[in-house]
Amino acid sequence: MAQSLPPSSFARAVDAISGQRIITSAQGLEALDVRIPTRHGEMPAYLARPEKKSDLPIILVAQEIFGLHEHIKDIARRFAARGYLAIAPDYFFRVGDPLTAADIPAIREIVAKAPDAEAMSDLDSALAFAAECGGDASRAAVVGFCWGGRMAWLYAAHNQRLRAAIPCYGRLDGERTQNQPRWPLDIAKELKVPSLGLYGGADPSIPLDQVKEMRALLLAAKAPAELIVYDDAPHAFFADYRESYRAGPAENGWSRMLDFLRGQGVA
Repeated sequence: MAQSLPPSSFARAVDAISGQRIITSAQGLEALDVRIPTRHGEMPAYLARPEKKSDLPIILVAQEIFGLHEHIKDIARRFAARGYLAIAPDYFFRVGDPLTAADIPAIREIVAKAPDAEAMSDLDSALAFAAECGGDASRAAVVGFCWGGRMAWLYAAHNQRLRAAIPCYGRLDGERTQNQPRWPLDIAKELKVPSLGLYGGADPSIPLDQVKEMRALLLAAKAPAELIVYDDAPHAFFADYRESYRAGPAENGWSRMLDFLRGQGVA
């Protein structure tokens, strides 16, 4: 039986659940779909946390271009099993649902419509919501994968109160548009949040030259950041639902993430 959930905003969110509450009793976790109030409407999100605990460190999980699907939810549960309150907001919700898109070009059209400024605000809202659900906002970090890796870099520049940022194979450069005017290469000099970037050396979408450029910019700015490259790993090597998954880099990357979070005082 799940504990009662005292924070009023969380109770309201539970009333607006889009899915079923999941209780993983073997792990002592509570995980559920919620809706978060934002300046631009209610945002779907997924929250996972240990049962009957409070003052939990917070992990924002930034999704891939594929939306808020089961892999991202599973990552949130993995963090919850390690003692974190993990929350994954769907920052594409205003412009479309990648889960219903017909193909990759259609997904990219949705992603291109999502303004970075709104995504930053959405992550702010998710963090505030997590703090009302038993999380400790003074021990917060962001972890992102694929497009979410890009978001993790940008959010680290946006919210310098974070303890840590972990972008996983997040694109470093691309077309600058009205919706997406800046990329990680543009914000490297502003970075103050300790960051750990995990990249694949065999990722054709993120050339090694860009990784080297990002590393050089961070070094020149004396930013507290480290970039790890797994030589033979492709893009999305952590995504265990795809053919790109590589167990060695994924397991090593997960271990590095947990060590890094502990080292930055998030855990």
